[in-house]
Amino acid sequence: MKKTVMVVLVLAVLGGMGWLVYRRLTAVESDKGPDGSTTTPVAVAEVRQGLIRDIQTFTGTLLPASQFVVSPKTAGRLETLAVDIGDEVASGKLIATLDAQEYERLVEVAQAERDVAQANVEEARSTLEMARREYDRSKALQAKGIASPAELDTAETQFKAADARLKVTEAQVNQRNAALHAAQVRLGYTRIAPEWTEGAATWVVGERFADQGDMLRANDPIVSLLDLSTVKAVVYVTERDYPKIAVGQSVLVTTDAFGDRTFEGRVARLSPVVKETSRQARIEVSVPNPGRLLKAGMFVRAQIEFDRRQDAVIVPSDAIVRRNEKAGVFQADVEAGVARFVPVEVGIVEGETTEIRRPALSGLVVVLGQHLLEDGGGIVVPNHESKQPAATEAAPAEPATKQPAAPSTGGQTR
Repeated sequence: MKKTVMVVLVLAVLGGMGWLVYRRLTAVESDKGPDGSTTTPVAVAEVRQGLIRDIQTFTGTLLPASQFVVSPKTAGRLETLAVDIGDEVASGKLIATLDAQEYERLVEVAQAERDVAQANVEEARSTLEMARREYDRSKALQAKGIASPAELDTAETQFKAADARLKVTEAQVNQRNAALHAAQVRLGYTRIAPEWTEGAATWVVGERFADQGDMLRANDPIVSLLDLSTVKAVVYVTERDYPKIAVGQSVLVTTDAFGDRTFEGRVARLSPVVKETSRQARIEVSVPNPGRLLKAGMFVRAQIEFDRRQDAVIVPSDAIVRRNEKAGVFQADVEAGVARFVPVEVGIVEGETTEIRRPALSGLVVVLGQHLLEDGGGIVVPNHESKQPAATEAAPAEPATKQPAAPSTGGQTR
């Protein structure tokens, strides 16, 4: 039973294949014209005039307009971390603190040393005042002939020494004040509050590199902050396209994340260097991002319009073929059933349409089946033929009256 079913299935398949081959052969026969020449079924499209633009698409990556890594200026244990990934941070906001006990002790020591130096200044001033009075008294006694010159010299020496001592102690006070200020600055380093003057008022935490309780060295990263109010699309262009781009040029940016939604930007910077390895130059496109929809690291496509032409002669790109190393189109004369190859100068190509600069074209061009054609080849346009059914059905009774001719026609078929 199973063998019988299999045989039936095989015969059915073979029969179907034979029917398809028969239909293909009869179709080929039907494509022959009255004189026996072969005609090719084709599809045509009308040559039109309209706007066409030279748009090139470049791929690249989004980067924040500005970014920096927040790091401590001094070593210590991370005591608190008030922000995490995605949090907004305002300029000057305290986001982290280090263990400050050691630095507080250093400030206290510096303050004590400054106080001692200040006391030394007061003592030196008192000593200087006493030395000045003694010196003045010795000068008065010397003038009366009571004090000897040696006593006056001694008083003068003591006065000058006291004056020098005061200057030394005052310098020591300045030194201790500087040390105190340095200790206070180091203490301030334990309070991490990043500030900036450009860009948006609030930035976003992009990455976190440390956790509360970590021991940090100076310049160890804690978090990164990003300014996403504006992003820049970084793309690379070839030498051929580089001269066509200028600062301020409009750019449309799309991402896979938002489908067909476009974001408008402008060329902000053009690198003056073309890399030797890739022969490409870096281009930065500034894209406003008020809702912060675009994120750093996204893959983007940047469309830059190089040129546009109004009232250009446009044909479907499928119509362009090459014959004898020349680009051209097949112009279709549907009424005559003939296609003529016309060499053309191709201009701007935008998607599925192509500009024809020379010669001036009009009428119809072949867009399907043109690869099978040669200059002057016969064509048939099915849609065009279907518009004239009355020509074949206008006199159905006429062939019926010619009954004697039927056997002769059948004989020719055999």
